[in-house]
Amino acid sequence: MRKKGRSRERLPNRPPQTGERAREVARGFVRAIKPNAQVADVDAVLLGVSELVSNAVRHAGGVTDFHLEATHGGVEVSVSDASVRRPRTVQINPSVPGGFGWLLVRELASEVTVVLRPGEGKTIRAAFPLRA
Repeated sequence: MRKKGRSRERLPNRPPQTGERAREVARGFVRAIKPNAQVADVDAVLLGVSELVSNAVRHAGGVTDFHLEATHGGVEVSVSDASVRRPRTVQINPSVPGGFGWLLVRELASEVTVVLRPGEGKTIRAAFPLRA
């Protein structure tokens, strides 16, 4: 998904380890790159960031790296963790909480990729459009 000419920033110095902190960082980033973005698009970015970080913490030992990148049509979120296990979609059971995160990310993002780095972990990249 990476193209030449796009700005990339690593924020913050230490990757966020909670969905709440990730949303806070992403909210500031989106305001800086597209202050007039549609509320629904901003909400999709914030929910996607929150789910990716929460899933990394819950299922993969924590976030090892976190990037937000302004693209021509929106923002790309990259969340890395130490697990080489691919995310998986689980059968949703209404009587059991959870299980919606990966499904939500794939539904809200315009593009999602998983890059495995044997011996190091994985990076999940999700692109979200931001319309004015």
